[in-house]
Amino acid sequence: MTAPPHPAHGVEDLCDAGTQLYDRTLDEGRIRAEEAAGAPCLLDLGLLSPALDDPGLLEPVPPALALHRLLRTSAHRVADEREREARLARTFEPLMRGEGRLTSAVDGPVRMLVGTVQINQAITEAMREATEELLCVQPSVHRGAARVERARAISHVRDQDLLDRGGRIRTLYQHTQRHVPSVIAHHEQLTGNAEARTLDEITDRLIIVDRKVAFVPGDKDAATALEVRVPALVTYFATTFDRLWRLATPMYPQAVAPPALNGVTHRQRAIAALLVEGHTDAVIAERLGMNVRTAREHIAKLSASLGSESRAQLGYLIARSGILEPDGTDP
Repeated sequence: MTAPPHPAHGVEDLCDAGTQLYDRTLDEGRIRAEEAAGAPCLLDLGLLSPALDDPGLLEPVPPALALHRLLRTSAHRVADEREREARLARTFEPLMRGEGRLTSAVDGPVRMLVGTVQINQAITEAMREATEELLCVQPSVHRGAARVERARAISHVRDQDLLDRGGRIRTLYQHTQRHVPSVIAHHEQLTGNAEARTLDEITDRLIIVDRKVAFVPGDKDAATALEVRVPALVTYFATTFDRLWRLATPMYPQAVAPPALNGVTHRQRAIAALLVEGHTDAVIAERLGMNVRTAREHIAKLSASLGSESRAQLGYLIARSGILEPDGTDP
């Protein structure tokens, strides 16, 4: 018999299962991640956090710290949130009596975020305080249309608020996104200093706010993220972004088409470079943000353009053609 679904609630109405598990975790210091299956609210509300040295273990956020973070968020709401603050204090009062018990200091310069709810909350908080600049790297990701639209709606509000405060937004996409209607529409609906450029290959998703805080994926599935506030690391990420930006092709507000060379398109030259390195069709497709079928179509057109009759001959002809030379001339 399956267990009933966990009821949705705020931290001010913390369920009995969540309260008991959190109290036990304060005593023990750590629990296994699977033990929190019956109280997922503890992760959603930021009361438990994966251990940095072992994501399979969960550590409790200090009650005072968790309380402060939630109160800071509620400070942006109007008068009807005052009662919620009082209920938060009453909820945490018995837990804070054990302040001396073992807890994890997770509000340091690097914080792990779990799930889209917590990730979006952290980005929204950082964006709310931003006044200068947002830098984004958005790789091509195959997700459900509904999920993409929800994410885009959230980011649109955050982006426009920053632009209204006089901030600037720069976004890097892969070339495969140049003609995606939803991507173009997102930028056309923004009012202010927003620019977008594209590259054949970009890094994993990266968000930098005011060059003070960066958000990077915590795993390959983007189910977790790291909030980084280490100045040296944030500067490194921003410098990497700036260098990629200078190499990128403008997409918005003024689009510039990557030039063709001797009948070989920019996209085919990118594929040619990876072919010469010996990559398979699947790897080429993944690195350039396209499906395997599209990659093979480009490879077939490239073969026809160069008069190749085999994969081995194609690599030889690419090397001889000069299409990978910086100035496009024969060697």
